[in-house]
Amino acid sequence: MNWERVRIPLMLGPTLAIITILFFGSLGFGFIQSLGYQPQIGKTEISLDAYYAVMFSDRSASQFWPGLALTLWVATVSTFLSAALAVSLALLLRRTFFGKKLSVFLFQLNLPIPHLVIAIGMLLLFAQSGLVARFAGSIGLIDAPRDFPVLTRDPYGLGIILAYIWKETAFFGIIVMAVLQSLGEDYEAVAQSLGANRWQRFRTVTLPLLMPGLMSASIIVFAFTFGSYEVPRILGVQHPKMMPVLALEYFLNPDLNARSEGMALSIIIAVIVFALVFLYMYISARTVRKN
Repeated sequence: MNWERVRIPLMLGPTLAIITILFFGSLGFGFIQSLGYQPQIGKTEISLDAYYAVMFSDRSASQFWPGLALTLWVATVSTFLSAALAVSLALLLRRTFFGKKLSVFLFQLNLPIPHLVIAIGMLLLFAQSGLVARFAGSIGLIDAPRDFPVLTRDPYGLGIILAYIWKETAFFGIIVMAVLQSLGEDYEAVAQSLGANRWQRFRTVTLPLLMPGLMSASIIVFAFTFGSYEVPRILGVQHPKMMPVLALEYFLNPDLNARSEGMALSIIIAVIVFALVFLYMYISARTVRKN
């Protein structure tokens, strides 16, 4: 009995130790640098000047607040629309029809494709000089490719949102389909026998059963889109810039004094994501207790 109690911690210990050291070590080192501690350039005083500079200084505030708003907008909309589209498609793919296996395969096809490839594909397809714009111009839908709607490198992040929806819908879909398969259709059949129509069955039976899986996946997708660099770097504009792009530009600035500001931006990103995760854990625990 004693061995069974310690067997799993001992087996997981080395892996968890490596992950913990690398994660918290990197986070701690970044936090120290964000406080201005850079002995390599003679800065050893600890202060919050970098945080004040990125949020309130005349030079950085005009970039920080629009960038934060854009990042929250892109992460929220991408997560919500990806989840909604995934639920709709998963419910359709749940049914039996001709070509179902092929449809499921195509639905999950872009899972192994890197986000970088998705972003470049968005440029090739939906830029004003892309394939879709040229095709629309050639068949007379628009006068010239420049008349095509601006869907990439736009100030509202539409191209970034489309790229994330393109990629993350399949991730949500796998989770939703797995939950639907484990649940079966018994609960919905009972609701139908009690007179519930299709919308009522979805709203009162299916969706509440899907919510734990959807919430967990939403946290993962939101955290990733909030802190991702490559897609907003390729599909974004010069102003406003999303937070990860702005943070890396500060960090790569030839002036090493700006590195603290880049680290401060990175810590702010981490704090926002951590706050969201803890909020989700609190809501989940409260829901479990309530049920």
